[in-house]
Amino acid sequence: MIFEASRAKAVDRLNHFIENNLSEYSKLRNFDFGPDNRSNISCLSPYITHGVLNELEVIEKSLKKFSFVKNEKFIQEVLWRTYWKGWLELRPNVWTDYLIELNDLRNEFKSNQNYLNAIEGKTNIECFNEWVNELKENNYLHNHTRMWFASIWIFTLDLPWQLGAEFFMRHLYDGDAASNTLGWRWVAGIQTQGKHYLASEWNIKKFTNNRFQNIKLNENATPKFSEKSYTLIKQVFNNPQNIEEKNLLIFENNLSFEISDYKENKFEKIYIISNKNENRSIKLSEKLVKFKSLLIEDQKKRLKDKSINCEVIDISEIKNIENYYGFYPTVGENLDYLNSNNLKISFLYRNLDQLAWQYCNKGFFNFKNYIPKIISTFN
Repeated sequence: MIFEASRAKAVDRLNHFIENNLSEYSKLRNFDFGPDNRSNISCLSPYITHGVLNELEVIEKSLKKFSFVKNEKFIQEVLWRTYWKGWLELRPNVWTDYLIELNDLRNEFKSNQNYLNAIEGKTNIECFNEWVNELKENNYLHNHTRMWFASIWIFTLDLPWQLGAEFFMRHLYDGDAASNTLGWRWVAGIQTQGKHYLASEWNIKKFTNNRFQNIKLNENATPKFSEKSYTLIKQVFNNPQNIEEKNLLIFENNLSFEISDYKENKFEKIYIISNKNENRSIKLSEKLVKFKSLLIEDQKKRLKDKSINCEVIDISEIKNIENYYGFYPTVGENLDYLNSNNLKISFLYRNLDQLAWQYCNKGFFNFKNYIPKIISTFN
C-alpha cells in the first residue's frame, strides 16, 4: 500500500472510496484482507490526521452519496479521532504522564529480549510478526489489527502498553497523541477502568479470512490497573474576537489552509511549521519524517499557486517572528515545544473542534448521541 503525500491524491482516494466502496463499509470494515487489499476501508486517516482532508469534507461527500442512516457507522469512525482529541484536551495530564512513564520504561526495557523480539518481529506468534513488518513497510495497519496487535503486546507478550504506543507513534502515518495513546490505554483496560480488549484466535482467524494458523494467545488475562485518575480541566477554546491581519502559523495537523475556516481571512504571511525529531519526545522513523515533510511541501506549493506569501520554517524559528496567530496544534509534541519554550500564541480553533469537544467529557457512546447535531450544524 502506498500513501502519496499530496492533497490531490488524498481527494482522489476519498472520491474513489465514496463511489466504489462506501456502500459495503459497515458490513466489511472489520475484515483485514491484508495490505494489498484495502478496498473495504477508506485509508484516509493519514490525510485526516494532518488536516490534508478534514472530517467535515469527508462526511459531506459521504452524505451526498448515501443517507445518514446508511452512513452512520462510517461517520462515527471518522469522528472517533475528533472525539479522542477532545477527550485528551480536557485531560491533558494523561499525555504528560504517559511521556514520563515512557521515559522510565525505555531505560528499563532497552536490553529486554522479549521487547527487542517484539519490535523486530521475531516472536513465536506468526501474525504479530507479520504485522510488525507490515507496520514498518507500509506505516499503516488496519484498525482491527491495531487492536489485536496491542492486546497481544500487552497480555500475551506481557510488555508495557506505553512502549507499544511509542512503537506505533514511531511508524504510523496517522499517529497522533490522542488517538494512539488513548487507544492503547483502552486496550489495556485503564482508559475505561476494568474493561480491556482481549484478542482471540477465533476472532483473528475470522476477520483475516483464515490467513493465520496456530495463534496461541493469553485469552484469560485480566485488565491492567492504574491508580491514576484524571479529572476534567475546564478549557476555553475561544478565538480572538476580531482576527487582525497578522502572520499565521500552521502546524502539521492543519495542512490545508485553503479549506480551513479561516481561508477568507487576510494574513500577512503564512509560516508552515516543521518539527525536527530532536524536539520530539518520541523519535519518528525516517519514512514518517519524510511523509510529513512532503505534505508540508505540498501545502506550500498549493499556497504559492494561489499567490499566498508563505514559508516553511523549523519550530525553533517561531521566536524570530512577531505578530502572529497559530492554528491550534492540539495536545502533543508541537504544543509541548511551544509550552516548554514559553511561546505564547493566540490560537485559532477549528469550528468543528469548538463545537464537538464540549461533548467529549464522557465516553464515546455519549458523544455519538451528538453526532447528528454536530454534522447538521455544518451541513
